[in-house]
Amino acid sequence: MGDEGVNPQGGVTLGYRLLAAVFGVITAVLLAVLIILVQQSNHERDLALAQKQHSFDVMMLTSELDGALARSEAALSRFITDGDAKGNGAQYLDQWRRAGRDLDTLADLTADNPVQFARVGALQRLYLTREQELGKSATLANYKRGWAALSLFSRAGRSQTLPQIAKLIHMIQDTERSLLDERSAAAAARVHRSNLLAWWLSAVGASFALAMIATGWAAMIAWGQERRARDDADVEILRTQALENAVAARTQELSEANRMLTEEAATRAEAEAKLRQIQKMEAVGQLTGGIAHDFNNMLAVVLGGLELARNRVTEQAAEANRHIENAMEGANRAAALTRRLLSFARTEPLLPSAVDPDALIRGMNDLIDRTIGERIAVKIVGGPDIWPVWIDPYQLENAILNLCVNARDAMAGAGVMTMKAVNRTIRTGEINLLPAGDYVEIAVEDDGAGMSPEVLERVFEPFFTTKPVGEGTGLGLSQIFGFARQSHGDVIIRSTLGVGTIVSLFLPRHRGEATALPAPDPTPLPAPKAAASALTILLVEDDVRVRAASADALGELGYHPLPCASAEEAIALLDTRSDIGLLMTDVVMPGMTGPELVAAIRPRLPELPVLFVTGYVGEAGEAEMFEGHEVLRKPYTLARLASAVTAAMARVEAVRDQKQEAA
Repeated sequence: MGDEGVNPQGGVTLGYRLLAAVFGVITAVLLAVLIILVQQSNHERDLALAQKQHSFDVMMLTSELDGALARSEAALSRFITDGDAKGNGAQYLDQWRRAGRDLDTLADLTADNPVQFARVGALQRLYLTREQELGKSATLANYKRGWAALSLFSRAGRSQTLPQIAKLIHMIQDTERSLLDERSAAAAARVHRSNLLAWWLSAVGASFALAMIATGWAAMIAWGQERRARDDADVEILRTQALENAVAARTQELSEANRMLTEEAATRAEAEAKLRQIQKMEAVGQLTGGIAHDFNNMLAVVLGGLELARNRVTEQAAEANRHIENAMEGANRAAALTRRLLSFARTEPLLPSAVDPDALIRGMNDLIDRTIGERIAVKIVGGPDIWPVWIDPYQLENAILNLCVNARDAMAGAGVMTMKAVNRTIRTGEINLLPAGDYVEIAVEDDGAGMSPEVLERVFEPFFTTKPVGEGTGLGLSQIFGFARQSHGDVIIRSTLGVGTIVSLFLPRHRGEATALPAPDPTPLPAPKAAASALTILLVEDDVRVRAASADALGELGYHPLPCASAEEAIALLDTRSDIGLLMTDVVMPGMTGPELVAAIRPRLPELPVLFVTGYVGEAGEAEMFEGHEVLRKPYTLARLASAVTAAMARVEAVRDQKQEAA
């Protein structure tokens, strides 16, 4: 009877329930531990991804900094070349400031890394140093002193600042790239760990669900837990998919960044190629200037010797004088050639004045007729209402004469050539890069063979010519191009094969009255000897022949020359002689140059008159070195030498009188 109250099935059921409860508790604990581990793993994964993004941001910012510096220097090179302050000049300043802002941002990003932060600090100091190096070139270019700016820019290109900046940028990028690789590996490991924990979480949940199926109540609980576990698994899958999408997006961003870096490298390579081309052109200009310098030294000897011979010829005077005149005419033609070389080298300074272009063209009629021959008919179109221009008349005559000779050659010596000067008002962008305004168009038109498009693309290149060997140097049109740009104008060519060619010079209108053109300067007669001036002139010239010829010329004029071969010898003579009344010095000499000699003696002899003698104005650097002193160009005649000595003495007297009046 006592056993009737015992329910073996109930005991078994209770045992199963207790076992299921214990198993459920254990499973719940495992689930809690797994959830905590999953949350911790997710946090570590998010932290690793954030560090990876931080390294990527630093790499992108250094790339942007490098690109901004490259674009800034490329814009500065273009600004120096074309003088476009509103375009390339503004782009240079904008990119340079952008680089400065990138540096400040980079310093903030690397503040947590002492090594990288120190490198950014060094990069900021190099940035300021580079700004000082480029600032001088930008300032000179802003004041339209393109060649001086180009020289400083070229010198800045050889500075050690550039490789130091590049080295620091590469060090920062390499360090961040290493950190990026480490952080990417860490992020991948944490993602794998998170997925593994999620798998274990799902497995434990499934086991828990299977254990609760033993009873209905336990089955319901197990079913609920399984459903929740499945939901958690779905969430983890969604999170995993989101992470994969994020990794794909980051990969796309890295690909885009690589493309941008490739484009920046191509842009920088193009800028470097343009800079190399500018340096080649500068080398050609220096070469032609050096040739002109040596040629003028020889011409100085020729002219001086011929003039002395002409003054002393007594027998067969007419015949000897005829030969001497022919020799002097040849020497003057050679001097004209050197002026063309100097114009091409951009070192022959312009002497502008207000010129009536129509009157200038009509005044050249006889010269053009003699030059191009009688088989070519010349038509001149123009009128008295043509605007004046501010131009060097001799350079303009030379440019027009060159165009006429080219037209003659294009017409094979026979045809019709038209010259005209017309007023033009142009809009911005209508004629190359000329700003809008009033201009005078001077055009030379021929009905010759014309030029092909391939030839038109190269006509302004130095030394390019379509003429046979020995009949053209290829400097004519390039010289005209340089002259037009120096005069703030431009030149364009329109040509059609078999029809003819029109070459047009566009020169800015001058708001003023034109001055009368000076009459051609004939070969001056020998100057008379100075009347017992007893002026002792210290002559400094390193070339033996030029020194001897110059001393004879001074003696012929009645002065007392005191020749010496170097600036050091001149300083020694000035220390021992008190009767020296004028210093006549060459500009470029071995050791100390002429301007350096004047600067050295100026504190002791502030009122000593100085006369510089040179055949190449760009040889001693900036033209400001000659300011306040007379300059005599080689080759020169006796009359020009006498005039230059008189002007040098008068200049000092005028300064002395001004000081006395001020006192």
